[in-house]
Amino acid sequence: MLVLLTIVLTTSTFIAVGAIKVELPQATAEAAQARKPLTVTIDRAGTIFLAAAPTTLEALGRVLAATPKGTPVLIRADRQIALQGFVDVLDRVKGLGFTTVSLQTEVLP
Repeated sequence: MLVLLTIVLTTSTFIAVGAIKVELPQATAEAAQARKPLTVTIDRAGTIFLAAAPTTLEALGRVLAATPKGTPVLIRADRQIALQGFVDVLDRVKGLGFTTVSLQTEVLP
């Protein structure tokens, strides 16, 4: 029990102080900044919007084909739309090689 208490007190000291002091190496290049997600919205009528501008599924595909594949894509879809409309957009995004795809939801109170 005494050993456990010693371990807890030792680790809590590191946490309270902030961390173990380390001199970090320096680099000339800046760290890569987080990319702003590309937002695709589907309204209740099934209209597709890319960054608040109306578009079609084909035009969305052309824009995404020219976008770097590391760009995060956020899909915002009205909950009343037909599932097929959402699946069509998701299929187009994933088919073009995007791996960071999110669906925006709302948290219930």
